[in-house]
Amino acid sequence: MSSEFISRIIGMIVLAVAGLFLGARFAELGGGSTYLYSSTFFLVGALVGLVLTPYFTVRPFRSLVTQLRRVPAQQLLAGMIGLVIGLIIAALLVFPLSLLPSPFNRILPFFTAILFAYLGVIVLTARAQEFFNLIRGYRSGRMVEGAEDLQSPPVLLDTSVIIDGRIADISRTGFIRGEMLVPRFILNELQHIADSSDTLRRKRGRRGLDMLRRLQEESLSPVRIIDADIEEARDVDDKLVLLAKRLHCPIVTNDYNLNRVAELQGVPVLNINELANAVRLIYLPGESFTLYVLQEGKEPEQGVGYLDDGTMVVVENGKQYIGSEIEVVVSKVLQTTAGRMIFARPAEGNG
Repeated sequence: MSSEFISRIIGMIVLAVAGLFLGARFAELGGGSTYLYSSTFFLVGALVGLVLTPYFTVRPFRSLVTQLRRVPAQQLLAGMIGLVIGLIIAALLVFPLSLLPSPFNRILPFFTAILFAYLGVIVLTARAQEFFNLIRGYRSGRMVEGAEDLQSPPVLLDTSVIIDGRIADISRTGFIRGEMLVPRFILNELQHIADSSDTLRRKRGRRGLDMLRRLQEESLSPVRIIDADIEEARDVDDKLVLLAKRLHCPIVTNDYNLNRVAELQGVPVLNINELANAVRLIYLPGESFTLYVLQEGKEPEQGVGYLDDGTMVVVENGKQYIGSEIEVVVSKVLQTTAGRMIFARPAEGNG
């Protein structure tokens, strides 16, 4: 039997008995038939208990449990600590408030307890990250001014960056110091992609799940799946941006549209593509390096090769060197929307 069914039965019995006594009381006051009043109130109480009891017992409790599951554990713990602190402050104010003249000495302690309990919950949940960083600063013996910066904030991982896979290599280098959080709706999206009927999408989804497992096993920073959800948003990107604002943490992505939307809403973004462009080797005009000429270029007599980071190198008069490795001299470097492009010419002395 379900808990809702049991609550209906209990509610029906309790309200039926209450209706029985209430009907007898009305009969005494009104001078009517005790049997008629008692039976009527008995049936009404039983019906009301059977129909309405779950709406006042089981369903509100289930709704509360569902909401608590969606709240991050850190936020929940901060709220409980804030509630305790607020009640302690209110308890300290009870004695001086009790010395006030009546009726203030009875009313103000009650409202003070509610006020400080509310303020404690609101303040601690709003500043949960700074609060716990402050505690970590004390525990590590490195409590200094600005202790909230002693530990890097967590980061939220987007679906695209998990599928891309480069985050797994980056995480092993230690560049990302904070905890990496993967919301449950991101994991669900990966699973949905992995179950797609389209072969390419299915491969991408399975790659994302494999990369997530690799992250959990090899990353220097902890990776955690969180159950936090944003009911007011339906799109995954919107959920991610709103969750990042709520947790006060950046988003790691390589999705251009998500990057721009997040920046417009004041959410910091760590873009893997921008990081890749930033760490590419920079060659200045006149510098030389060795290049394998892979294919013919668009223009006559051009050859094309690629650096280890994927940068395209166009070699003037390099067609004759296709399939061989030669020394080239940089003549020009262009930065385009597609990335960096290098123009070079064969160095003197190539065979």
